[in-house]
Amino acid sequence: MASELGDAAKSAGDRIRGVRDRVRARPGGTRLWRIGVGVVGTAVLVVGIIAIPYPGPGWLVVFAGLGILASEFEWAKRVLRFAHRYYDAFTAWLGRQNILVKGLFGLFTCAIVIATLWVLGAIGTVAGWVGLDQPWLQSPLKQWA
Repeated sequence: MASELGDAAKSAGDRIRGVRDRVRARPGGTRLWRIGVGVVGTAVLVVGIIAIPYPGPGWLVVFAGLGILASEFEWAKRVLRFAHRYYDAFTAWLGRQNILVKGLFGLFTCAIVIATLWVLGAIGTVAGWVGLDQPWLQSPLKQWA
């Protein structure tokens, strides 16, 4: 199983390198390739940053976006190394803390998630589905929509 996954990843990498080589062989292809990598990498990075406080792979997506960018940009390689080093240091620090600090960190994360869901209108929408139409549950952005 692991060998099959490794072979699939190698095959995908070979296909990407083949496409990259064909694009770069054309006049202006290197610039076009770098712009494409920049757009895709930035999009993945932004989605990851938005997803960080939510349950799921937010940090994984951030590191994937940085990895995409690092394939073409030296500054992104430096940022990826920096982010990885400090992410590891933070998780190690948090792991050494007592239950109170971990609980406060969890509450802070929950507060961020609830606040963004409220601002984006998800809480007001779901409240409307169950008959709890309260004005204070509606997004503050609704007035500009």
